[in-house]
Amino acid sequence: MTDIATQEHAGSPGAAPPGTGRDGQRRAAGAWLVAGPAIFLVAELVTAAAWTDPPYSYTYDFISNLGVRGPSTLFGQAMESPLYWLMNAGFFAFGIAILVGVALLRGVSGWRRWAALLPAALLAGGGVLLGLFPGSGEALENGTGDLHSTGAFAGFLGGNALAIVLGRFHRRLGLSAGMGRALVVVGVVGLVSTVAYLTLIMLSAGRSTVGVIGLVERGAVHPFLIGTLCAGASILRRPTPTRRRD
Repeated sequence: MTDIATQEHAGSPGAAPPGTGRDGQRRAAGAWLVAGPAIFLVAELVTAAAWTDPPYSYTYDFISNLGVRGPSTLFGQAMESPLYWLMNAGFFAFGIAILVGVALLRGVSGWRRWAALLPAALLAGGGVLLGLFPGSGEALENGTGDLHSTGAFAGFLGGNALAIVLGRFHRRLGLSAGMGRALVVVGVVGLVSTVAYLTLIMLSAGRSTVGVIGLVERGAVHPFLIGTLCAGASILRRPTPTRRRD
């Protein structure tokens, strides 16, 4: 009688299908993990396209230049971004969106959950600092440049560590083995690029920057953004398992 009643209840018009809540949470997690990187990449693209005199260079110019109203100069680079407010909004929001997505992930619990949340929180905090404290030449003089630099490196380390963690937990997250390996690879590439970027910054102290510093900086950022976006899309598209009926 109990089994019959349960089946009748599950099949009643007002009853939610089993797993509906979990499926909604999974889709929300995937959507936020797609949204975060997309916010950054679109804000960067649009802001760079608006900077035409002289044209902004993805190879030469710092990413942070896009958030500087200017006119200002740092390390020999002119900074005067027409859409500075858009880039700063992107800096502020992208990491928070990724953190929300990680917090909604299912399949990880206990220490594994914290292993994912901590680098995501570091990334989100770094993005907030980037958005609130633009990296201009004046910021270097008034002390807020230290907050901007802290935010940048928190973002580099948090984002790439998060990619590696998500890759290591790919089975629990329902990601393919190939996606897991790719996430680990982009995280390692990002960390290596972070070291290279820091080296170029030190070499540039007191003079103009090395010509490819913008490209190297993007090597520390774009791989983990693209990897996180792809992971989010995979989670979002993953079909809901169907329940067997006897």
